[in-house]
Amino acid sequence: MKNVLITGSTGFIGSHLVEANLKKGNRVRAMVLPGDPGGERLAKKKGVQVVSGDVRDYDSVKRACAGMDIVFHCAAVVTDWAPKALFREVTVRGTENMCRAALAANVSRFVDMSTNDVFGIDEKNVMDETFPLRRWGEPYPDSKIEAERITWRFHREHGLPVTMVYPCWVFGPGDMTFVYPLAEAIVKKDLLFWRRDVIVWPAYIENLVDLLMLISTDERAVGNGYLVHDGEYVTLQNFCKGIAAALGAPPATLHIPYFAAYAVSFVMEMIWKAMGKKERPLLTTYVVKNLGSRFKFSIDKAARELGWRPKIAYSEGFARTMEWLKTLGVEKTTAK
Repeated sequence: MKNVLITGSTGFIGSHLVEANLKKGNRVRAMVLPGDPGGERLAKKKGVQVVSGDVRDYDSVKRACAGMDIVFHCAAVVTDWAPKALFREVTVRGTENMCRAALAANVSRFVDMSTNDVFGIDEKNVMDETFPLRRWGEPYPDSKIEAERITWRFHREHGLPVTMVYPCWVFGPGDMTFVYPLAEAIVKKDLLFWRRDVIVWPAYIENLVDLLMLISTDERAVGNGYLVHDGEYVTLQNFCKGIAAALGAPPATLHIPYFAAYAVSFVMEMIWKAMGKKERPLLTTYVVKNLGSRFKFSIDKAARELGWRPKIAYSEGFARTMEWLKTLGVEKTTAK
């Protein structure tokens, strides 16, 4: 039995991590932002201690880390539309606070949630964990790169037992970040594409959590990072076609040129920033780049070093996700 701290515990990945650790018999401490309603739900679970805290506040982070064996650091600004200062405060400085506090608590493992985005924009090569960190010129991936460099510095200079994970396109039941917005756009007939045969690498949530649980205790994982996906890719068009079929909606077929989508997103961002709008524009340059790419990623390292392979096939994960999606009634509430 381990004492485990999870930041970002009310989020999609964090909430699944809570369940996996409880199932394993670990004692979970969930750090929750003050006022987050998800904290009340977690507090009702046996074996979960909810503590109020903010990664921007070192004192609260230090209290949360005290007495912990394992830290899963999932908290970050997970959006493509927020003030750059917020990315610096939460994703970058928040990670530095977590590293300092975890080091002071003498934890046995610090598992840091990165992203496959940190390896940059490269369609010529199959990217793996040996690739250098390369900036996008976008706040989300670039702030994750800065945070990762800080984490590795704590490992090199202070011996913090770090393991990094690079999830690709995480999806599954409860996913309100990718699957639900796509479903909403499909039903509203608002979805369009700007490049044909765009590649996405799905990482079903249970596969990701399975690897996270493994690397949190396997000594071979210390000082290493691991890409994770379901072992196969799917085109964005076919992913969306599957959503449409599950909801009984017509599939999206409209395509516009990439350069037109990028130009529109650039102009929209300029206008939104000038007007000080907090809600995100319909298109952002990050989304156009990310959902207009044909990147390739290898997960051979996890198989080679740890013997890990995805337990749930993409097709099964997608089917489970569609069953969950149909319970939300998106085809009724958003139809025009």
